[in-house]
Amino acid sequence: MKKVLIAAALVAGFSMSASAESESAFPSSWKTFASVNTPLMKAGGALPGCDADVSSLPKVYQETVATYCAVKDGGPGAVEILVSPSALATYKARDGKFKDGDALVLHLKELKVLFVTSYQGGTPQYGVYDESGKDLSSAEGSGLHPNDCRTCHTGYEAFGINGQMGSVEQ
Repeated sequence: MKKVLIAAALVAGFSMSASAESESAFPSSWKTFASVNTPLMKAGGALPGCDADVSSLPKVYQETVATYCAVKDGGPGAVEILVSPSALATYKARDGKFKDGDALVLHLKELKVLFVTSYQGGTPQYGVYDESGKDLSSAEGSGLHPNDCRTCHTGYEAFGINGQMGSVEQ
């Protein structure tokens, strides 16, 4: 069911964005952001495929794989984590003290989709865009709505801090 909702949301997002609800602004300079690694992407810049046995990984990683497998059969394929130049030192410090305008991006390269976390007043804001800046956020529960992002990003405090996931070394 979730796969159907996300697929429908992507199709709807590409065809019309009148109901889009991203909280974060599209980071128009995202192509200049630094690419960084995370423990989840150790194998060649891709999330594990949907057929991978991730049962031994922490629950947050299992759910991350499940979420992104719902976006595309077989999994999202190649991904990269991008960090705005202004946020790089904070990202590396892993202390969650981001400044206004700092941005982190999960780029689903094959789908040409950007999952954006930006900061305002020290608080993470979420959004989903295509590479050109079209807002793809949609109905809550689709996996693309900012509240869906927030639920995952705040639900695993041992693995993230203030919107930055993978903050604690495993």
